[in-house]
Amino acid sequence: MRVPKLIKEGGDLQDLVLFQLSHTIMTSFRMELLLPFSESNGELVPPRVKEFVWLVSLEKILIRIGGLGKHGWSGLKVVAQLDFTFRTLAWIVISIYLHIRYSYSSEHMFPILLRIWWVFYFLMSCSYLIILLDLYWNYASLPLLLWVSNLVSVITGLFFCYVGLFGYGKNKDIHLLEPLLRTNSSRNNDDDGQRSCVNGDDVIPYENATIISICTFSWIQPLLALGYKKTLDLEDVPQLANCDSAKVIFAHFMKKLEFDHGNGGQVSTLKLVKALILSVWKEIIWTTLFSIISTLASYIGPYLIEAFVQDLDNPHQLKYKGYVLVFIFFISKLLRCFSERHLFFQLRKMGIKVRAALFAIIFKKNLTLSSHAKQGHNSGENINLICVDVERIGFFSWYLHDIWRVPIQIFLALLILYTKLGLASIVTFIATMILMLANIPMGKLQEKFQGELMDSKDQRMKVTSEALRNMRILKLQGWEMKFLANIIELRNFETRWLKKLLYTLAMTSFFFLSAPMLVSVVTFGFCVLMRIPLESGKVLSAIATFEILQVPIYNLPDTISMIVQTKVSLNRITSFLCLDDLYPNIVQKLSRDNANIAVEIVNGNFSWDLYFSNLILKDLNFRVYQGMRVAVCGSIGSGKSSLLSCILGEVPKVSGAIKLNGTKSYVAQSPWIQSGKIIDNILFGKEMEEERYEMILEACSLKKDLEFFAFGDHTIIGDRGVNLSGGQKQRIQIARALYHDADIYLLDDPFSAVDAHTGTHLFKECLLGILSSKTVIYVTHQVEFLYSADLILVMQNGMITQAGKYEEILNSETDFMDLVGSHAKALTKLSSIDLGGTALDNMSNGEEDHNMLCREKSIQDDEEIESKNYKIDKSAEQEGQLVQEEKREKGGVSFSIYWKYATAAYKGVFVPLIVLAQFFFQLLLIFSCYWMVLATPVSEDVRPYVSESTLIYVYIALTFGSSLCVLIRSMLIVIVGFKTSTLLFNKMHKCIFRAPLSFFDSTPSGRIINRASVDQSAVDTSIPHQIEELLISIIGFLGVIAVMSQVAWQILIVFIPMTVTCIWYRQYYIFAARELSRLVGVCQAPIIQHFSESSLGLTTIRCFDQEERFMDTNFKLVDGYSRPKFYFSGAVEWLCFRLDMLASITYVISLVFLFLVPKGILSPGVIGLAVTYGLSFSMQGVVWDLSSLENKMISVERILQYACIPSEHPVLVEENKLDREWPSHGQIEIADLQVRYAPHLPLVLRGLTCTFPGGMNIGVVGRTGSGKSTLVQTLFRILEPTTGQIWIDGINISKIGLHDLRSRLSIVPQEPTMFEGTLRNNLDPLDEYNDEQIWEALDKCQLGDKVRKKEGKLDSAVTENGENWSLGQRQLVCLGRTLLKKSKILVLDEATASMDTATDYLIHQTLKKHFSGSTIITIAHRITSILDADMVLLLDNGLVLEYDSPTKLLEVKSSSFAKLVNEYTRRFNS
Repeated sequence: MRVPKLIKEGGDLQDLVLFQLSHTIMTSFRMELLLPFSESNGELVPPRVKEFVWLVSLEKILIRIGGLGKHGWSGLKVVAQLDFTFRTLAWIVISIYLHIRYSYSSEHMFPILLRIWWVFYFLMSCSYLIILLDLYWNYASLPLLLWVSNLVSVITGLFFCYVGLFGYGKNKDIHLLEPLLRTNSSRNNDDDGQRSCVNGDDVIPYENATIISICTFSWIQPLLALGYKKTLDLEDVPQLANCDSAKVIFAHFMKKLEFDHGNGGQVSTLKLVKALILSVWKEIIWTTLFSIISTLASYIGPYLIEAFVQDLDNPHQLKYKGYVLVFIFFISKLLRCFSERHLFFQLRKMGIKVRAALFAIIFKKNLTLSSHAKQGHNSGENINLICVDVERIGFFSWYLHDIWRVPIQIFLALLILYTKLGLASIVTFIATMILMLANIPMGKLQEKFQGELMDSKDQRMKVTSEALRNMRILKLQGWEMKFLANIIELRNFETRWLKKLLYTLAMTSFFFLSAPMLVSVVTFGFCVLMRIPLESGKVLSAIATFEILQVPIYNLPDTISMIVQTKVSLNRITSFLCLDDLYPNIVQKLSRDNANIAVEIVNGNFSWDLYFSNLILKDLNFRVYQGMRVAVCGSIGSGKSSLLSCILGEVPKVSGAIKLNGTKSYVAQSPWIQSGKIIDNILFGKEMEEERYEMILEACSLKKDLEFFAFGDHTIIGDRGVNLSGGQKQRIQIARALYHDADIYLLDDPFSAVDAHTGTHLFKECLLGILSSKTVIYVTHQVEFLYSADLILVMQNGMITQAGKYEEILNSETDFMDLVGSHAKALTKLSSIDLGGTALDNMSNGEEDHNMLCREKSIQDDEEIESKNYKIDKSAEQEGQLVQEEKREKGGVSFSIYWKYATAAYKGVFVPLIVLAQFFFQLLLIFSCYWMVLATPVSEDVRPYVSESTLIYVYIALTFGSSLCVLIRSMLIVIVGFKTSTLLFNKMHKCIFRAPLSFFDSTPSGRIINRASVDQSAVDTSIPHQIEELLISIIGFLGVIAVMSQVAWQILIVFIPMTVTCIWYRQYYIFAARELSRLVGVCQAPIIQHFSESSLGLTTIRCFDQEERFMDTNFKLVDGYSRPKFYFSGAVEWLCFRLDMLASITYVISLVFLFLVPKGILSPGVIGLAVTYGLSFSMQGVVWDLSSLENKMISVERILQYACIPSEHPVLVEENKLDREWPSHGQIEIADLQVRYAPHLPLVLRGLTCTFPGGMNIGVVGRTGSGKSTLVQTLFRILEPTTGQIWIDGINISKIGLHDLRSRLSIVPQEPTMFEGTLRNNLDPLDEYNDEQIWEALDKCQLGDKVRKKEGKLDSAVTENGENWSLGQRQLVCLGRTLLKKSKILVLDEATASMDTATDYLIHQTLKKHFSGSTIITIAHRITSILDADMVLLLDNGLVLEYDSPTKLLEVKSSSFAKLVNEYTRRFNS
């Protein structure tokens, strides 16, 4: 009310100025003076009333201080002096207070009221500066002291606002970890000696940085210097600050999510979003503040352009006013530079935190999934959640503020246009709104295409991961090319949606890149129509505004697209988080009154799916007392493994009760081994106890195996234990269970994968020895292990049909007799073999037979040689490990990578066309601006040079031409990018599927999946977009230089050194940034690998209560991924900050040059155009886009790495084509065969020579790890011999095509494999047989009746990994494949290990009948399985120890085979 009164009463201009200034000063000063005394130790106290009254009185005095001007002293000068004095005094008081309060305090958090005041002070200073600007332009000049004082206030206020948020302590979040994650205090960010250092000191640069260092990003300098000197490794990258570690972030996130989750049931997308926002609220607040500053600073230039042109056109204008304009331009660019750099850094940091939280919650959910939910959500979907969805949500942080910033930017632009062009701004607003509304259908289309694309990608990744997991069986069966064809077909389906999405994005990009030009045409056209005068100054201001308006309009489709994509990803993650967890309280703890009871099930009924009443276990009633040994037996699919699963709490309970007393330990039927060291698999999170550890190694027969590994128990195991035999994996599992010293042991068929000798040893040393006082429930198909059981449970169709001791059940003459009968027949046959009157029991005392094929001495000599080799290997370096660290290129991305990418599609023909299209776009855009400036008068007094119609028609033509160029460029980039991504995908996948199996043995599947998912996504969408951005930046930058230097060539004197300096900065930065970007790619694969691996071993992890440790490992891996990503962010902003500063300085010098141009030589409008273009002048965009493209091109580099993998030998060899009947006899000749798994690993087969006559049944036996499976792999050429040859029917198999060989042989592998789909597809993947043939094969392999009972018959569902079929049933399916194929050579590699004895007997009889004329090679640990063999080959340590007919070998009293049979017989009879 006072301002109108002053004016009305005749108050002069100074009164108005003083009112505005004094009110602002005193408001700020009240807070400055009072705040230090308003808080004490965190408690508010009443303010000092006297000081407050004094200040109010002083304010009233200042209102009238203008009267001093009448006495010779300028009122403005008084105000300026008082303002400066009061501010200085207030800041001195504040400084003293802060020094006393915090110098000797351990606290790092500033008081909340102090931080609020800093923000308030900053906003007030900004508003004060705006008032001064307004007064300066509209009324009068102001004292320099006011300008200096207020600029210092703005900068200082911003500085203290930054301090207010980031000046916090290091350990303030530690208390949050306790309730959510109870972890061992010894575990922290530096586990396993991975504490990183720069220049030898343990440092966390960002956490320990000074404020100046944070503001200028100098804290990253030591890492950049180190990267400039050497190639960075992960150990060189410093640790994250505690508050940025995955563990602390996840604790914050879960606290917010559980708080909200507790109020309303399941997790929803909204609740997930709220929790994420609350987890990064500080970053959101700061980025909001920086966004506001950046937006306001960006509009200062367009607003002042008209004043600049008028100043140039007015010869009487004071020169210093022009320099003030230059100074304002400079300050606005500095503020924009500072705010944008810290905005982008905080956005990146926010993205890292969001990723860490989502990685952790997905992994945590995965650990609690129920078995039924796990079957309904395949691994491909889960991998895409981590690889694609989490990345996309993290990347959305870049678009977060566009939601509100775009409308504000449009409003400010329209406001400026209104001040310049009046009503024409309304037309601009309408055109802009139409363009924005056009996003609605575009957004819906994008959402549809994006959702379909992700679904198709899930399906492809599921099949890819399944194929990679089972590559061994695909190679053995010759199916890899069929699966590759399936994957390419799925990719083709995926690319349909990808193509639609890319073309939609291209059209959107074209539409909205052309939108500013369309808006300008509409606006200028309306001005012409409505006779609104167009002057060059106003036109330039409008053009500059349109240029800025281009950013929000151009960002709008991207923002909408990202909102849509992020919504899809959030929904997918939410649906995963809403899957059923393992049902709680399935297993109850027994009361103390029942201390002698270990396990009890009462009226138990169980089903995998509670929604359907399909019971898998029915009417279970039994009790197990402490210390009992309970054996579980039964036919295939009777429910034995399910019984153990229900005791573990894995199977949902329909009714009844399960009660347990004590801790559990578990050995799974299918061995689950983690990638990593053998010792880590055995300890499995427990502390090392040397004595117990050595005892368990001895009991599990692992010591001898470890001796033959070059690194002993520190040997690194490949993906899923690929470099271990089945028996070794099983014994490591048993060792793991024993080491955990539980009360109850659940062993699921633990002896099936080991030989008879090892099985006996394990049974005696483990079950009867170490576990003699423990409760043991073990499933077994081997009758000989039933005698020692205190209780035997016989199962049939999910029910316990018999229970009791061996003799009791045997005498009942029921189902149990079927299991034992075939075994008894085999033993009877064994006893009937004529041994020359010598009993088997006395064989071990006989003398050596000199006719044995392998002498004891030769064996001893070989062992000595092996021992020497072992000693050499022990001293070998880490390179001797099978699994090596992931390879990454060193140095810059090679030019050849860019060349290969550019010329992959259409030999690069379209590349120059794309460049020309962008060049002509920029040229026409510049011409259109020149036309508008030169064709319009500088002021109203000057007559227009051309008619209004000519003006607008020429402008429309130029605009239309530039829009057409944009369309051509966008379409060509989509066409080329799409074609290139398709070619690279096909090339990489063909090379992967043609790679030798050794590649898959030494390469964790996570690395391959990472390329097929993350890197392929980058090639599909990111790289074409990045190339487009780089092209726009480079040609746009050259256009700016051309326009500015055309006005004053002297500007080139500034441009050249600035450009050289920018290039030097970029070269200094790129060494470290490039390696950090590569480390990001390398460090993501272990997260995927760990996730996939953990999914496969969930039952084991939960049984051993290791969820917490696995979460810690996940945190560690996520931190390892976040570290290079965080420091890469800092490096990028370090570079951009310096480039922006250089650009700002260059721009100011250029403006000075323009002022020095003599007036009249050049049109003020042309000079104004140069200034307008200079507003966007920065080499930062070019360098940033170039660096971003290089970082993205690392994905191409990684894909091309796998597109150059050495292939196996040819699939077909034309000159050695085989007859259709080959092999006709099946004779196999092996000559001096030597085989190793890798060049740096020792020999596994060491000179093996023998002949398998055609049509015979050959039994291959030997201790676990003796080379039996290696021999089979060599026969199928999975491994190529180092030396030696294999001949089949007179043909050297190394000379023929791999498909010819493998398709003519059949195998039932040691680890049975089923693929997700139907039973029919599993039996006949190549669609070669009809239903009648398939049913016949099922009947022969004893599965026909079971399949007929299923609802889908041959189309019965098979879930991922065949988990809804028992292990024995899976082996029967594999056998069914063989019966369909009817090959002349059949290999049975432990084919019946998981079958009961009765089924084993029937299968061998079936094979004997249907493969009577075929060569059958049987690898078995059951002696009864090879008694019918014509010949027996006994291997030991890769050598032929014995080879003859079983009868002859048993006749030799001291033969190893006789000893093996003797031991087996004694074990059964004991």
